[in-house]
Amino acid sequence: MLVEPNDPVTGRILARLGAVETLWLAEHDGAVVGLSPVDAQVWRDHLSVPDAKELAARIDQVQQSGVRALVPGDSDWPTAVDDLGEVAPYLLWTRGASFFLSRPMSDFVTIAGARACTSYGDYVARELASSVAADERVVVAGGAYGIEGASHLAALAAGGDTIAILANGVDRPYPVGHRDLLDRVADVGLLASEVPPGAVPSRHRFIARARLMAALSSATVIVEAGGRSGSLVVAQRAAELGRRVGAVPGPVTSAASVGPHRLLRDGIASLVADTSDLASLVGPGQVSRERLDMEQVRPPSPAPTRTL
Repeated sequence: MLVEPNDPVTGRILARLGAVETLWLAEHDGAVVGLSPVDAQVWRDHLSVPDAKELAARIDQVQQSGVRALVPGDSDWPTAVDDLGEVAPYLLWTRGASFFLSRPMSDFVTIAGARACTSYGDYVARELASSVAADERVVVAGGAYGIEGASHLAALAAGGDTIAILANGVDRPYPVGHRDLLDRVADVGLLASEVPPGAVPSRHRFIARARLMAALSSATVIVEAGGRSGSLVVAQRAAELGRRVGAVPGPVTSAASVGPHRLLRDGIASLVADTSDLASLVGPGQVSRERLDMEQVRPPSPAPTRTL
């Protein structure tokens, strides 16, 4: 309620001093360990610190609404997000089956992609999500139009588990056109967010959300994405964390295939052409692509090859 997510300065102070001391420093002038006086003042200026009564009233309102707040150390806290270090979430607001988050990281598969997806992308996303559900794993997505919405719908239709990571409050489903879908996810799955109830989405919050979608799952699959799609941020963060990344190839004439093709070309992602490729990506004993040597990734061919 006091500071935006994905703030490394707050993360460092929290890790070093704990939450109580961090709050005290936010409310009082004075030195902050590890920060110059100027940097300390800049940090405080970015915080929104209401008085104690206002905070207590907001927290009481949240508790009455049935929304839960998870903090590190809680039994349902997803320890996988701790890999984010100084930009790990301070807490997670949840609506629905919070106990999903206590499952091992290997149970989670993130499926992301373009909002303006093609019929091809919609079909592939549904097939992959259905496969994840059939394997009794959890489909993680962002609740958006296009690939992510199709993934949630397919998981629900298959009777599987799904989690929507939101860039807004869990009490304000966004996009509005997915209100029924997100309410359904909250009923049988889980909505989770770093920002408190009532918060609206913003560009910064969408960017911050990407790192959670990447960190929570053992594998991330990008189905379709334009050259500047936010889904590529999810893939990049997943690769940086050593998670497995897959990408679905598409027509070279389709703008929605630019992102996956770039991930494949740059060696960030493994090819996912069908559900068997997905099973290999998320199956036990796999390692991240960055840990594979080139002989494993690209076995030598006895015959000359041509490159188009």
